[in-house]
Amino acid sequence: MSMHGSFQTVKNVVITTLLALVFIIIGVLIISNLSFSPRPQAQPATEVTSTTEAEATRLDFGQSPFVAVAEKVKPTVVNISAERITESPIIPWFPFRFFQDPSDEFFRDRGRGEPQQRRKMKEQSLGSGVIIDRQGHILTNNHVIQGAEEIKVRLSDNRDFRATVIGQDQETDVALIKLEIEELLSPQEVAILGNSDEIRVGDWAIAVGNPFGLDRTVTVGVISAQGRSNLDIVGGTPAYQNFIQTDASINFGNSGGPLVNIRGEVIGINTAINVKGQGIGFAIPINMAKKVADELRARGKVIRGYLGMLPQEITPDMAEAMELSSTEGVLVGQVSEGTPAQKAGLKVGDVIVEFDDQLIKTVKQFRLLVADRSPGSEVSVVVVREGRRERLTVILGDRGEYLNLAIGGEQEGGKPSWLGLEVEDVHGDIARRYGLEEERGVVVTHVEVGSPADDGGIATGDIILKINLQDIDGIEDYRRIMHSLEGQKKAISFHVKRNGRASFVAVKPE
Repeated sequence: MSMHGSFQTVKNVVITTLLALVFIIIGVLIISNLSFSPRPQAQPATEVTSTTEAEATRLDFGQSPFVAVAEKVKPTVVNISAERITESPIIPWFPFRFFQDPSDEFFRDRGRGEPQQRRKMKEQSLGSGVIIDRQGHILTNNHVIQGAEEIKVRLSDNRDFRATVIGQDQETDVALIKLEIEELLSPQEVAILGNSDEIRVGDWAIAVGNPFGLDRTVTVGVISAQGRSNLDIVGGTPAYQNFIQTDASINFGNSGGPLVNIRGEVIGINTAINVKGQGIGFAIPINMAKKVADELRARGKVIRGYLGMLPQEITPDMAEAMELSSTEGVLVGQVSEGTPAQKAGLKVGDVIVEFDDQLIKTVKQFRLLVADRSPGSEVSVVVVREGRRERLTVILGDRGEYLNLAIGGEQEGGKPSWLGLEVEDVHGDIARRYGLEEERGVVVTHVEVGSPADDGGIATGDIILKINLQDIDGIEDYRRIMHSLEGQKKAISFHVKRNGRASFVAVKPE
């Protein structure tokens, strides 16, 4: 091999080696730059980006406004435990009971001529309430504490106190109780009462209470509707209804607790639910509850005006038939004898279009206006009669006195005066609660446990058509016959109607 050839070979090897080194270096650089794992130096940048996004989110949306409302309201809400004694019949078990007399379905093992054995049981109900002043006055529902012999209240800090009843109003389902305390409560434990007249459909609504014993549960929704009425409330249907409807969840145990607005002001007292559907709850407007509470605190009861007639809504067909220009106003469907309405000259068929200088649009509005005026008030009433407007003057009576008269009054000691029965005209509030459409008779609204009427087989909701074969067309007939039979010792026959079936019941006075 020549020297030239050897030099050329060495040169080629060096060039090849240098090129290989260059390609290796370039490859390493490329591979290092194409790494699929995040580089350590890039991690802080990623964390900064995430933190910035979180801060932006908090700035955009802020903290839930309901947190502040819950913290403000929960200390004002109490848990109410009401203890009452109830009696129930002891029904003996008989072999082959399925062969019983078909009439047992009507009388339900009652009226066999001998008083039933009864056992007393202790019953406890749970509800809610809201503190309205530092003295310890609490607003709640009447049905929460009705009939209670002992009331216990637990505050938000788990302190327990007894409470006494200041007053109850069954006709609005409002009650006022007071803690037995020696020192004033803290300002944080007193609720701020709002103005329910200012609420609008769509406003936020927050319900606070103790559903199923779960202390101070908070649920959120909106005001779904206002002015709801003609509701059948489990535990007792109020005569005067003007409910707020909300979809904030309300359950058993919420009764008496507050419904508040987004500012934490109480706008209603949670009262009822629609057991057939979810998201439908009802609360008494706080303005109505405050007015009732003020009267209960002042005199222990609510005094309402009374007119003594049956108001009816005017349908489009009725307006056409009576040649009325609109459906506004209320139609006088009945005028009771000896009442302020009769004395003032109101007649069946009149259409009341003004009461106390206020235009009348609905029955609900009319009834609330009458109740709101004090007994003895002289009120101007404008009616449309046979196409002409007439102005009458009525002096309102006392609704409470009328109700006592309607059930036959009370004897000394507070017991019902006759056979343990309380009744009402079939056109009254209780009759509407039971969906009765009777033209005559009286409906039984209460039967005292262990009374002659109870032992004889008469039950709440029965319609009394005859007493000792004398027809009962209304409350006047009932009172007249009742007075004529007072003091009688022998059995008295009642012709009663229940669930569409009529039968006779014998009641033996004590």
